[in-house]
Amino acid sequence: MSRTQASPVALPDLRGRTALVTGASDGVGVEIARGLAAAGADLVLPVRNRVKGERAVERIRGSAPDARADLVDLDLARLDSVRALAAAVLAERTPLDLVVLNAGIVLLGDRERHMSADGFELHFQTNFLGHFALTTALLPLLQERGARVVVQLSLAAGVSRLAWDDLQCERRYSPLRAYGASKVALGLFGCELARRAAAGDGGVTVHLSHPGVVPDTGIAPAMRARDRGGLGRRLADSLGNTPAQAAQPALLAAVTNAPAPGFFGPTGALHFGGAAGPVRPYRRLADPVDGARMWAVAEQLLQDRSDAVRA
Repeated sequence: MSRTQASPVALPDLRGRTALVTGASDGVGVEIARGLAAAGADLVLPVRNRVKGERAVERIRGSAPDARADLVDLDLARLDSVRALAAAVLAERTPLDLVVLNAGIVLLGDRERHMSADGFELHFQTNFLGHFALTTALLPLLQERGARVVVQLSLAAGVSRLAWDDLQCERRYSPLRAYGASKVALGLFGCELARRAAAGDGGVTVHLSHPGVVPDTGIAPAMRARDRGGLGRRLADSLGNTPAQAAQPALLAAVTNAPAPGFFGPTGALHFGGAAGPVRPYRRLADPVDGARMWAVAEQLLQDRSDAVRA
């Protein structure tokens, strides 16, 4: 079977707009950044690895030679790094019009439960809590600009469940369970942010997206090593998208005027791949009680960590 082909999203002229894209040093993220730059947007690219970041900028300028792309330091698994970036952006009054929360990790095939420097399970902090801390810190600036926030989820958010008494998988750990829970938490946050904006608590627009299945990335190396027969790879190749195609749902979410929160993803078989378009939202993410609860839990975790650092 050949991989499904998907046409690129037609983006409007984004000259004069500034977009911050997390996780843009490789994979789907660099393709999101490339698409925005080709439409004329200026880029702020938070990266953990400056060398990879420089390579990403070279790739972006390969198709958008005049692209303006500023690399800034960010490690979502370190709250001091998140705070430093937010403080710098606010101090410089960086005119952010678009924020794409794309960065993430998934350690499929690695049975060890990894912890961040701040003491949180690594998927939980990198995929959710770090993004929550960054976005809420930047909210005053985003509200002034009437900015758009795109929350990049995954197929896992549609099939995973959140255990409120075991959010960080301390009692029952598997990498897929931790990854799925982190993406559900991120989705609940995105929907809650959209509700608060609609209620007058912030002039931002929020849309959700997911890239489908993207075999041509370095994701889950431990699991790939175990796929000796190559069956998983062949299935992903036949149904999934290339990184450039997988970037299209987030790009569509970035520019489409639709009631918030809209949800965009691949429209092919099983939503693994295919052309980007509106897709049915994951119902469990839209629960306002769970959304408000997730927000409150995240605020409390950040406050507890801040108190512990000061003690």
